[in-house]
Amino acid sequence: MILDGTLDASVQAAAAALQRGELLGLPTETVYGLAADSDNDAAVAQIFTAKGRPANHPLIVHVADSAAITRYAKEVPVFAQQLIDAFWPGPLTLILQRLPGAAKASTGGQDSVGLRCPSHPVAHAVLAACQQLNPPVWGVSAPSANKFGRVSPTTADHVATEFGDALLVLDGGACEVGIESTIVDCTRGVPVLLRPGAITRDDIERACGQRPLSKEALAADTPRASGTLLAHYAPNAKVRLMDAAALQQALDGLGPEAGQLCVYHRSALRSTAPGVTLHAMPRQALAAAQELFGTLRDFDALGAQFIWIETPPDSADWEGVRDRLQRAAAAG
Repeated sequence: MILDGTLDASVQAAAAALQRGELLGLPTETVYGLAADSDNDAAVAQIFTAKGRPANHPLIVHVADSAAITRYAKEVPVFAQQLIDAFWPGPLTLILQRLPGAAKASTGGQDSVGLRCPSHPVAHAVLAACQQLNPPVWGVSAPSANKFGRVSPTTADHVATEFGDALLVLDGGACEVGIESTIVDCTRGVPVLLRPGAITRDDIERACGQRPLSKEALAADTPRASGTLLAHYAPNAKVRLMDAAALQQALDGLGPEAGQLCVYHRSALRSTAPGVTLHAMPRQALAAAQELFGTLRDFDALGAQFIWIETPPDSADWEGVRDRLQRAAAAG
C-alpha cells in the first residue's frame, strides 16, 4: 500500500508500523529503503528474509540527527565529526565502533555499525516521529528496498513492484541523488572509502583535511559494508561496459538476429539494427546518477536481453556511477 509521505497521518502511521516491528518502504534522498526498527532483532530479520539477503551482510542504521549516534557508537573520531558537520543530513554513511548490544542484528556480527542521517524530508519526519513514540524507535535499519543484488528503487512504484501491496510504502517522489550513500570507514584512525557515492573523495578531503584511503590499501582489516559485493545492482538483462569506439564497432556488427538490445551512451552512436534502443546518458555525473537505476529498470521493462553501456569518465565525480555499473556488469 502506497501512502502520500507528505501527510502527517502517513508519517505517524509509518512510525507506528515500525514500532510494531513491521517493515516500511521509506524514501531517502539516495534510494528507497526497506526499513525496520534497528533495535528489534525480529523486525530486522524480516528485512533479510524479504530481500533474500545474506545474514552476514550488514545494514545501515538511519538516525534523525547526530545526537542519536551515542545510542549506537562508542566514539566519534575528530575527522568523523568533521564529516558529520559537513555532510549530515545527507548521503554519507560512517562506519564507527559499535556499542555492545546496539543494533546487533544489523551489523552482520561485526563490532562496527554504519550510521547515516538522511536529508529527505519524509525520511526525516518519520525518524523524528519515531523518537516521540513510547517506547521510542531511535534508529531504522534500511537497505535498498529491492531483492538482494538487483537494481535499487528510486520511486515508490519500484518498491511496490518488488514487494507487492502488503508492504506499507511512503511516497516521497523520485530520489534526488539516485545512488546509495558514500560509505567511509572511521574505525581505523584514518578515513577509508568503502563505497563511492555523491559525496566524492575530494569532498571528504576538503571537509576533514585527509584524503580517504581506498579499501584496497587496508584490505585485511576492512569491515563488511552494504553494497560492496563484486556483483550487485544488476538488472535482469546482461550488462556490458565498453568505450565509445568499441560500442560503435559492436553495433555495426549486429545482424537481424541481434535480439532486444538497449544502449546507454554519452557519445553520438548510430544503429539501424532491429531491436536496438539507444538512450542518451546525461553529460553531468549527478544527473546520470539520479536516473541510473530508473533507466536500468526501464530497459528491463522493455524486455532487453542485453544492455550495453558506455564506460563513464574516469574522474572523481563519476566514481559512484562507475562503481554501480561495474558491479552490475559483474553480475552478468
